Amino acid sequence: MLRWLTAGESHGPALVAILEGLPAGVAVTSADITAALARRRLGYGRGARQKFEQDELSILGGVRHGLTLGSPVALQIGNSEWPKWQTVMSPDPVAAADLAAADDINAPAEIARNRPLTRPRPGHADLAGMQKYSFDEARPVLERASARETAARVALGAVAAAFLRQACGVALVSHTVAIGPVAVPAQASPPGADDTATLDADPMRCLHAPTSRAMVEEVDACRKAGDTLGGVVEVLAYGLPPGLGSYTHWDKRLDARLAAALMGIQAIKGVELGDGFVTATRRGSAAHDEMARASDGAIRRRTGRAGGTEGGMSTGEVLRVRAAMKPISTVPRALATVDVATGEATTAIHQRSDVCAVPAAGVIAEAMVALVLADAVLEKFGGDHVAETARNVTGYRDSMPEGMRSW
Repeated sequence: MLRWLTAGESHGPALVAILEGLPAGVAVTSADITAALARRRLGYGRGARQKFEQDELSILGGVRHGLTLGSPVALQIGNSEWPKWQTVMSPDPVAAADLAAADDINAPAEIARNRPLTRPRPGHADLAGMQKYSFDEARPVLERASARETAARVALGAVAAAFLRQACGVALVSHTVAIGPVAVPAQASPPGADDTATLDADPMRCLHAPTSRAMVEEVDACRKAGDTLGGVVEVLAYGLPPGLGSYTHWDKRLDARLAAALMGIQAIKGVELGDGFVTATRRGSAAHDEMARASDGAIRRRTGRAGGTEGGMSTGEVLRVRAAMKPISTVPRALATVDVATGEATTAIHQRSDVCAVPAAGVIAEAMVALVLADAVLEKFGGDHVAETARNVTGYRDSMPEGMRSW
């Protein structure tokens, strides 16, 4: 069983992430994880924070000389902006005079970092979090609810992706399929396992060049209007063996686990496997993937409508899952709210933020899919060392009767 936890606040000294249950022998380096963190900052429409804030990675445990040890992998991502926040976010009590002095130079009073945030922002966790945990302001809520936390999950996802490659040859790729109303044509070919570098070089992480240009134009128009944009990302997994997950219980179903993991990403409001909601509009004869015997003797599905899962299990076909991201809640034009300190109607505070973070959401979704698939692989094949897992995968494939093989 693979387990992962993260800790830390958006403007705290660091984020901490722990991955437990990973076999020994997985080749992974600081450079691999740092590269994944850099990918999370990609995309046209990002805010100023991505430019001046750096991810300072440290591997605290579980890896020696570039190989995992079988013990928990512990990672730390330092916050380069911490010196500016160490009074406001101090874990120890702070004198009122010291807090009053911990202000932004030339910052408007309503957004000074030491000012209580009593105007909950629509679309954020602010008000519900204040109600749940009995806070009188939103700072303690937004610090943990922030999407900054996803950096820790991207770091862990890089480790999980390395395991998947080395244990069973699985390759993941993510891309943007829609920004607001601008979408990749339905007939466009999906990216392949080797297209990640090309995607990362595109401002929208979109392989379809005309659509990418239209997406950039949409972001520019939205920025000019003082608004924000959402969109849809897709993750594909190539090389999965059939049989990951199970139909025997609801919580063992691979599609359910993937959906839960993706819905756990900040701002994600919908998930679909394969053709998802479009499938619901079709008749049954046009909704499922018919099978046929290929020239090499393997059983292959003629279409990929199911997205690589049937009955809660991987089929061995390409896994395809999409996640819909809502427009960023911090809207420049300022949405209506209520000041909980005064009871008066007001507008939400707006600080620097992204116009569109959908391209980055694809990288985060890719990391979460990697973690879920790595857990499913270990559940099915086990192994204290990655070589043992790989042997078990090979043995499983080799033991499959010829007439039942789908690869």
